[in-house]
Amino acid sequence: MSLSRKSVALLGVFAALAAVVASGASAAHKASVQVCVLLPDTKSSVRWVDFDAPDFAKAFKAAGVSASITNALNDPQKQKAQAQACLAAGAKVVIETALDNGSAASIEKLFTSKGGYAIDYDRQVLGGTASVYVTFDGKAVGVAQAKGIIAAMKAKGIYSKKPVVAELWGGQTDQNAFWFKSGNDAVLNPLFANGTLTKGPQQFVPGWLATNAGPIFAQMLVQKGNKIDAAIAANDNIAGAVIAQEKAKHLKPIPLSGQDATAQGVQYILSGWQSGTVFKYVPLETKAAAAAAIALVKGQKPKTNTFRLNGKKKEPTITLPVEWITKANYKTLFTQGFLKKSDVCNGVYAQYCK
Repeated sequence: MSLSRKSVALLGVFAALAAVVASGASAAHKASVQVCVLLPDTKSSVRWVDFDAPDFAKAFKAAGVSASITNALNDPQKQKAQAQACLAAGAKVVIETALDNGSAASIEKLFTSKGGYAIDYDRQVLGGTASVYVTFDGKAVGVAQAKGIIAAMKAKGIYSKKPVVAELWGGQTDQNAFWFKSGNDAVLNPLFANGTLTKGPQQFVPGWLATNAGPIFAQMLVQKGNKIDAAIAANDNIAGAVIAQEKAKHLKPIPLSGQDATAQGVQYILSGWQSGTVFKYVPLETKAAAAAAIALVKGQKPKTNTFRLNGKKKEPTITLPVEWITKANYKTLFTQGFLKKSDVCNGVYAQYCK
């Protein structure tokens, strides 16, 4: 089953249920919820449905810990209502992927003001009260993207011609978008400053949505008379919107980054429309967050490996590694079980899977 079809099937399940309860005992014997997992949406990335939700359910079931796992469908008020339902059911720990900083911080305070705990999951909540932040290395993501398109520009022979580089960053309500941007900036800004590269249009994409990214890139093309030689796309979703605009305008592929190692992103890499994608092995993140939550439920201190500043506070953090995926190493996604070959090598794309 492809990721997209799997997403539709799983989304139907999550839409039908107010919560998914994973427990080592039956509901009749354990009515309370110990951990509340709040996931953000289904459209910014397929990961939330295809990987995070089922992986969390599996981890908590194995540990005998009851958990409510819900998806807010990009609605901050829905997410807050889900958190309140968890509290009413007795939850002591919330694992939250923020939709916006204000509502996310208020959710964390709902828990911590009552003696509970909060975990920032994938996205840091500025001003929040979380005990732990679990994330992939955001700056490393941006560095990999920038270095990836530079390598692609060199391979195409355009790096020495002061190519115009556009940038489409993620949603501004997501602190991760700024981490990724910081990595992009660390690599690209010195090259813009010394004239090696030409700075093109730059813009954040609200909600990380392709429906927003498409019109934004279309305007960028108008602004530059279609003269954009390479682009940073913050994730595969945004990259797909860029590619759709290129195809609609009968333009040739340009060096283009991505993130999340989606099946479609890999298909675009194999067919030459996308240069690469940042692979974040989501099961590592769910495993780390679940372990931190279980430790807190048991009254223990979670293990961390660094910290991130949250205002003036040092927030204990678990950072995880990332990998740049290209045509040269895409099969690692199959060997690690992140994607199936049949997810990628199907239809018109089968010809590229040698």
